[in-house]
Amino acid sequence: MREAVIYPGEDGYWIAECQSLPGCISQGSSREEAIVNIREAIQGYILALEGDGLPVPDESFQTMLVAV
Repeated sequence: MREAVIYPGEDGYWIAECQSLPGCISQGSSREEAIVNIREAIQGYILALEGDGLPVPDESFQTMLVAV
């Protein structure tokens, strides 16, 4: 299981990032679509690492929300 951060982008799309996998980012026209797309991106990212014989980073679940 991976943690993803989802937030509205400037262009009206929703941005989704998996910070434990550097560069693993996706988007969607809705939050739901962004979730589907980041799941696919995470799966593809991990498959690519494994296919190249590279280690898959551990998930850390260290995101903190701070409202100011």
